Amino acid sequence: METKVEALEDSRVQVTVTIDAKDVDARIKRTYKEFAQRYNFPGFRKGKAPRPVIDNALGAEAVLATVSEDLVNDAYPQVVEAEALCPVGRPEFGDAGLVEGGKPYEFTFTVEVKPELTLSSYDPVAVELPPEGATDAEVEEQIETLRGHYTTFEDASAATKLKPENFVDIAVVAKDADGKELEGLCSESRLYGPGSGMFSEAFDEEIMGVKKGQVREFTLDVPADEEAVLLAPYAGQKVQFEVTCNVVKKKELPEVTDEWAKDTMGFEDVADLRERIAESITAQKADILPRMKENASLEQLAERLEGEVPAGMVEEAETSLLQDFFTQLQRQGMSFDTYLMQLGITSDQFKEDVKAQALDNAKQELALEAWARHYGIAATPEEVSEEFVKAGLPDPAAVEKEWRDSGRLHLIREGVIRSKAMDDVMDKAVVTEVDLSAKEDKPKKSSKKKTAKAEADSEEAAE
Repeated sequence: METKVEALEDSRVQVTVTIDAKDVDARIKRTYKEFAQRYNFPGFRKGKAPRPVIDNALGAEAVLATVSEDLVNDAYPQVVEAEALCPVGRPEFGDAGLVEGGKPYEFTFTVEVKPELTLSSYDPVAVELPPEGATDAEVEEQIETLRGHYTTFEDASAATKLKPENFVDIAVVAKDADGKELEGLCSESRLYGPGSGMFSEAFDEEIMGVKKGQVREFTLDVPADEEAVLLAPYAGQKVQFEVTCNVVKKKELPEVTDEWAKDTMGFEDVADLRERIAESITAQKADILPRMKENASLEQLAERLEGEVPAGMVEEAETSLLQDFFTQLQRQGMSFDTYLMQLGITSDQFKEDVKAQALDNAKQELALEAWARHYGIAATPEEVSEEFVKAGLPDPAAVEKEWRDSGRLHLIREGVIRSKAMDDVMDKAVVTEVDLSAKEDKPKKSSKKKTAKAEADSEEAAE
């Protein structure tokens, strides 16, 4: 078998494959035998029908069509492996016609392949990470979080006016434009903190400065895009409010004493509380710092990538992300609508997020492969085989052969190369320890979620 690879535009290649006449004749002979064995031909024992009889019964081109299809299907993965192609998407085959006995068979296909892009720089990446272990500031932050869960609300004096930092116990009577009470808003006693998102900023402005026993009456035009939890169901409506201040409340945090640490938190004393929190933070950092370093390094490499990412590669990444997402969602027993509701996003926003993440993933793949080419990082056959062993398969060698025969072994090889490149990037990275919590000039999309999880984990560990 001979192959000729020609580069086209848009990261596509055209491959011409020529199969020797000897191999074509051998395949035709074998296929006639298979047909003779597979079908019953009157007057002949199974497997003994001659070619003319088979052609007359099944059609003169039946065997030739089968041979042509089999040759193409068998040759394609061999060509992918032999030419070290990295296909993106499905190949498009030209019309090669049928094989002919005694003649070589030639066919062509075009396929989009991964482009060999370059990086603007191959210098070590510079990464900023929080220091290992727990700092005093981090311990204090966790203690403040714990204190917040044991907050009490004490009545302020009758002369105290409501300020943004206070809370208030209010009685609310709310009616629609027709004077009908809105049960979802009415309450004889509701503890409310301005700016909490339960009511709107317009509501807060109306009740600000109120004192115990005072009544405020006002009407709000609830916007169509209202996001306040209690007002959102009445978006686009006029709501008449009568709000009575039962009492202004002051938020009181518990004092951090040995008694509080022991009686409320279950520790020996404050020193023991601090030590346990520090241990928890240290353990969390040991787990998360390597991932933070890897994510930051990948982000920088992707920014250095020069050239266009193939659309087919992004589509494949998007498909993979969606498959993994819905598999995980199914395991959790959660519906897609429930997931969207918890995050407060629409399905269109979800799709855009997935597309953006797919593009990021594709860029990071190409950036790592560019790094690998620059530094001569490759995957040995032994390393590729080891991946099948690591998977814990009953017969790793047999599965590896299946992947090779189907033209998919390059996926494992690419994964090994990217993994080795990632290790090399991490080893060469220049790390600077900084207090990332103080860097508010570059907020991350996921920072709020990570902070929330970190607080929850720390609290759980302390408990």
